[in-house]
Amino acid sequence: MTARRLAAPAVVIALALVPLVFSGYFTGAVASRALYLGLAAASLTFLAGYGGMVSLAQTALYGIAGFVMARLIVNSGMDPIPAALVAIAVGVAFGALFGAVASGSEGIYLLMITLALGVITFYFFSQVTAFGGHEGINGVATPGFIGDPVRHPAAIYYLTLACSAGAYALIRYVARTPFGLALQGVRDDPVRMRALGYNVRAQRTLGFAGGAFLAALAGVLGTWHETRISPGTIDVSQTIQLLTIAVIGGLYRIEGAWIGALLYTLLDTYTRGVTGRFETWIGLILLVILILSPDGVTGLPGQLRARTRRRPVAGGGEQSVESLGRPAEPGSVAR
Repeated sequence: MTARRLAAPAVVIALALVPLVFSGYFTGAVASRALYLGLAAASLTFLAGYGGMVSLAQTALYGIAGFVMARLIVNSGMDPIPAALVAIAVGVAFGALFGAVASGSEGIYLLMITLALGVITFYFFSQVTAFGGHEGINGVATPGFIGDPVRHPAAIYYLTLACSAGAYALIRYVARTPFGLALQGVRDDPVRMRALGYNVRAQRTLGFAGGAFLAALAGVLGTWHETRISPGTIDVSQTIQLLTIAVIGGLYRIEGAWIGALLYTLLDTYTRGVTGRFETWIGLILLVILILSPDGVTGLPGQLRARTRRRPVAGGGEQSVESLGRPAEPGSVAR
């Protein structure tokens, strides 16, 4: 237990050394991007892991926050910090709206509804000239303490790292609150939770709003990092990318969101120029990971431990290493 408590601070300290150890290019193009993509994927992982809802609308919420902030900064001349706060609030409001629409469905129907909401959002921003149309919005100013995120990416990196660490801690905290426990109850047995007096649809809608907060925060950080946003940032391919990141890391493990984002960003940065079939290789890697571990990369250690604890015995069966030499429990049948 002590080792687990020390693991998270140790990881944060190690990540804080990235700008000091690696080049500015790596810090900006890989590390910072992996952090805000991981934050966006965490919004999907939160809904899947604690709410049992796999949403394909998280990229749309990312884009709503990014576009709102960009317009307020570029067209209205608002200071970046207040603009970011307004954008996050708008993103959460739309998340609650999306949740109210989709939370009455489950499984493939929930997937299709959230995908439709994402596509509607994409076409809205690509056709409405007030948000730049196909060109999007360029020249988004950042807060003074960030400076130029392209030439000096350390500041935006540390901000994104702090937001990611805070989001991770917040998710862990919410999971232990009465709301978080109720949301997990709805995930496991909605019929029983409804019989106990819980409003299942309201719980799921609030869960969507919580996931929207993470996606909107990622949209703000991503827009600051790129100093621009366009409809291409939230099209269907980007929705699939976010789902791929979450699945590679582990769809039901919060830390897997950032691990999957790092692996995806590394491959995207350093192999796309080597092969013209980058998406094919990503698909093959995803297939291999799912075959070896349905829980993604973060589930691999558990899969390996489970396999090493079992060995074949006479008759073609398997026996747990821990059970060797242990008397059979009453009522059990020894193999």
